Amino acid sequence: MTTDVTIIGAGLGGLTLARVLHLHGIPATVYEAEPSPTARSQGGLLDIHDYNGQLAIQAADLIDEFGAIVLDGRQAMRILDTDGTVLFDKSDDGTGGRPEVQRGELRQILLDSLPPGTVRWGRKVTRTRVLGEGRHEVVFADGRSVVTGLLVGADGAWSRVRPLLTAAEPAYTGRSVVETYLYDAATRHPATAKAVGAGSMMVPAPHREIFVHRERDDTLHAYAGLSVPQDWFAAVDFSDPAAAAARIAAEFAGWAPELTALITATDTAPALRPLHALPAGTRWDRVPGVTLLGDAAHLAAPNGEGANLAMLDGAELGRALAARPGDTEAALAAYEQAMFERALEFAETPGSDPGESTVHDLVAAFTRHEQP
Repeated sequence: MTTDVTIIGAGLGGLTLARVLHLHGIPATVYEAEPSPTARSQGGLLDIHDYNGQLAIQAADLIDEFGAIVLDGRQAMRILDTDGTVLFDKSDDGTGGRPEVQRGELRQILLDSLPPGTVRWGRKVTRTRVLGEGRHEVVFADGRSVVTGLLVGADGAWSRVRPLLTAAEPAYTGRSVVETYLYDAATRHPATAKAVGAGSMMVPAPHREIFVHRERDDTLHAYAGLSVPQDWFAAVDFSDPAAAAARIAAEFAGWAPELTALITATDTAPALRPLHALPAGTRWDRVPGVTLLGDAAHLAAPNGEGANLAMLDGAELGRALAARPGDTEAALAAYEQAMFERALEFAETPGSDPGESTVHDLVAAFTRHEQP
């Protein structure tokens, strides 16, 4: 089977690319390893920025659909000390440039904007190979394969397309987060809900932190971060959720109980999320017929920009291809040059650890940002 534009990965970046190509009359097929759009939870809240993510949504002509899923009030931000003292508290007055949406809802409006059959579900890539003259073969776990004149890896951190372009691989950043959820928080966990406030809350400390989003339906979605070697977690029995929660909470001993409850009172099993990143500034020489976007191209430690950059990558790649219908290689070269520079601008400094700064340093930074 031969296709013109083959996109691997139905995440936000790959779907944005497919949507922009569709608007310009360019057919594309998206192959996704997950068996269906609802096969797993799509994560929590995303703040979509007016300087990158929203530009991609405009390019996809989905700004009205986006506005319909924005959660009012969620741009509020609090920073607390470990004893629960509120040190910074900014309300959401509706003028901020980073409205919050649920990742799954954003993905759904992209899926709904594509022609039926654009996404092929249950197609896990096992290998890719070069055929020459800019053509590539993609082989799937079910034995099927496609040959394509343009292959785009939008397949995330552990991309199967990336090795066609670079030997760079993600490395552990030295930090991991443990993900938890508290449901019906105002009723069942009122002290914790009050501490979090209307939007997001951060509690930084040396080499550990808690970050929380207030999601739809009064759900608190929390991440307890620890800067420890990856093998430290081998001693934590995540098959026993209560024991795992207690072990992680022990690393926050002395913190206010309404904060540690985000770990110990979780309604879901604590989920370990090791954080990996590609070397900052990863780039490659132009290889005919293939490119990358999003985490496949520039995976970084979480900094609030990943989803936004992936969507902008998809939009910019789509527009570059549409602007040069007779010269795909020129389009890819222009896209990659801009993407490399954009990714480097937002990359976290290698080896940096936000926990090394004091909570007062963070408050000072936020306060400076809020000044006219």
